[in-house]
Amino acid sequence: MNLPSFIARRYLFAKKSHNVINVISAISVAGIMLASFALICTLSVFNGFHQLVESLFRDFDPELKVVANGRKFFSMDDERIQKACKLGFIDICTFTLEEQALISFKSKQQIAMIKGVEDSFHDLVGIENLLKGNGIFMLKDEVCNYGIMGVGLMNKMNCGINPTYPLRLYVPKKEGRVNMTNPAASFNQADIYSPGVIFCVEQEKYDDSYAIISLELAQQLTGRDGEASALEIKTKKGTSLRKAIRKLEELLGPDFIVQDRLHQQQDVFKVFKMEKFISYLFLSFILLIACFNIIGSLIMLIVEKQQDASLLHSLGADHKTIEKIFITNGVLISLIGAVSGLTLGIIAVLLQKKFGFISLGASGNFIVDAYPVSIQVKDIILVLVTVLVVSFLSVRPIGPIARRFIKDSE
Repeated sequence: MNLPSFIARRYLFAKKSHNVINVISAISVAGIMLASFALICTLSVFNGFHQLVESLFRDFDPELKVVANGRKFFSMDDERIQKACKLGFIDICTFTLEEQALISFKSKQQIAMIKGVEDSFHDLVGIENLLKGNGIFMLKDEVCNYGIMGVGLMNKMNCGINPTYPLRLYVPKKEGRVNMTNPAASFNQADIYSPGVIFCVEQEKYDDSYAIISLELAQQLTGRDGEASALEIKTKKGTSLRKAIRKLEELLGPDFIVQDRLHQQQDVFKVFKMEKFISYLFLSFILLIACFNIIGSLIMLIVEKQQDASLLHSLGADHKTIEKIFITNGVLISLIGAVSGLTLGIIAVLLQKKFGFISLGASGNFIVDAYPVSIQVKDIILVLVTVLVVSFLSVRPIGPIARRFIKDSE
């Protein structure tokens, strides 16, 4: 039997001669419980927003994206790229080409990003989930070329979903100087019509500046025949993305970079991680302050149990054993508070996820009505470990205090 733990449990739940000790202990438990509750709820909200934003990008960004390292474009006939397309774990792969262009409609002009895609792009991502309008996803036919704009870009061009006139694209030619007498001659030009749909990712990066066109048209406008800016990949169901990335990197070598969705939107998700970490630090600091209440209750407990400590010392218990009794008592207070806070926090998060009783506001301008939440096991472990580490560090000075009181009573 572990003597310090046994006596610490008895001291924790036994009735004290001074009721104020019980009150301070209860306050300590409540403080740690609230801090743990706030920690798990806050981390779950950040997880929820992270998953929400990731789901928005999922219908536009591919699972994996291969881009050239240090170059903007690469040859589609590159032997390594062709071998990568034939790997067993790849379900669909498609070449894309992105470049800036000037879009003109009547008197409106706007710099935008054109994204040339192959027909298989339709099956690569969930673009159908993003389309708005009565038309269909179509980029070309025997008569003309089509383009699908983001909802924000459409509003900037003031052309509507089904414009009567075509939109004109201008891309600077790769070679030659600008003809000052006829500037239009220095640009490759093409007209695109609307297929009756636009896309809405709910992200300004895409909605306000992207237009999807066919890969052939994009290559024609940029003068990049047989070249692409990225190879976008959808893996077969059940494929481990980590293993897929490792195999692609081994095959393609240092001339290419393989990105998953998190790396494709690195700036966005880096902000989420930073905000989550800062919130964790602030709440951990509040937890540290709450743990200081334990010191007060332990000092009063040491004073009350001074004679018991002297008796244990007389019976052969050394100073370290007696110190462990009071330190264990403090850790038990922290553990009770942490478990209680985590339990209440998990229940609150599950209720929020099911019923959404905490809303984002009544304005109706948000993607979702209620705060998105998601519990992760690693966050539960993180909160529990944080509470135990912080509480142990805060009660560690109790050892010398207990030793002094024991010596005074001898």
